[in-house]
Amino acid sequence: MGEIEMNELKSFGALYGLKVLELGSTASGPFCGRLLADFGAEVTKIESPEGDPIRGLGHQLNGKSLYAASILRNKANVSINLKTLGGQALIRQLICQFDVLIENFRPGTLEKWGLGYEDLAKIHPGLVMVRISGYGQSGPYRNRPGYGVIGEAMSGLRDLIGEPDRPPSRVAMPLTDYIAALYAVIGTMMALRTRGINGEGQSVDVSLIESAFSFMESFVPAYAQKGVEETRAGARLPNSAPNTIFRCADGQYIHIAALADGVFRRLATAIDQPELAEHASFKTQAGRNAHESEVENIIQEWTGALTSQQVQSALERHDVPAAKVYKMKDIFEDTYFTSRNMLVNVPDEDFGSVTLTGVVPKLSKTPGAIRWAGKKLGADTASFLQAKLNLSPEQIAELAKAGIVYVND
Repeated sequence: MGEIEMNELKSFGALYGLKVLELGSTASGPFCGRLLADFGAEVTKIESPEGDPIRGLGHQLNGKSLYAASILRNKANVSINLKTLGGQALIRQLICQFDVLIENFRPGTLEKWGLGYEDLAKIHPGLVMVRISGYGQSGPYRNRPGYGVIGEAMSGLRDLIGEPDRPPSRVAMPLTDYIAALYAVIGTMMALRTRGINGEGQSVDVSLIESAFSFMESFVPAYAQKGVEETRAGARLPNSAPNTIFRCADGQYIHIAALADGVFRRLATAIDQPELAEHASFKTQAGRNAHESEVENIIQEWTGALTSQQVQSALERHDVPAAKVYKMKDIFEDTYFTSRNMLVNVPDEDFGSVTLTGVVPKLSKTPGAIRWAGKKLGADTASFLQAKLNLSPEQIAELAKAGIVYVND
């Protein structure tokens, strides 16, 4: 790589020069595109004239979605109606100018429009098509509608969330969509590496069900070999006592993870009961697991007499992993998040500025960045079509009049 190219990577991110067309909607497809865009990929979101449903989710400010401001960040926004023959023709004309296409329609939808992988690979053999769906592109359930929450339910992941004496609960965010998007990014990088070797693109098939199920890896052999069925354990992590939350005198909760023998010895010292570390019931991990409630009650008696800050300070002095269960207010008040650039104020044409989550992971030489917040629907339609297809303003106006594209003036 030449010096100029390396300087560009340092300035614009590790994926500078990668061109991505995002056809997805709601969470999994757009989050995959957002992750690539954060690291410098040129991501163009193709959004229907009705708008991505993500614009209606989460909290609104001045009629604009704060969620969309984040998940659509760093992307150009082009509105094309893919349900029209004209819109489908535009994608076929554009595809050779992109390295990657991300989509999360139900399997068969793109094929119906003549935009499936086999169709587009004939035009662009080097294309990497990233396909996120509920059940995958093959199998007996491929035609079923699927959302991330369905993935949680069918994978067994949902059965692990909540208290053991209550029905399964959920995390109040699209957990499986984010898990699937991470796998989609990994698949994209592997497919691009292969293309760099043989020049050929490929399809990356990511299932929401399988993405969630992959997190169940420790439970699969336990059931297959021993017939063990794990279920909800509340705040505890089973077989790792003590590893749960404890209530403090100020009503706050703190999570203490002292599962290893050495850490438990430090915890015993921190709570002024060093003899616990030599107690026959608590000396080993197996012993603590067998007497889980007993050891937790001892720790709870100690935390219940102190504020969360006092508990945290004592545990920090003795090098015991612990943290108060934060609410968003706590996050904004903790300098850790600002010092690590995880709360970033970004200019926004409607809000003036908006605070977004920072970029993960941190790269030392080619870091990612947030260049702009999510744009308005169709903000870049005209300039994009002019630059990519050399269309005149008159031609773009005709497409808009025909309902093929939407231009936000």
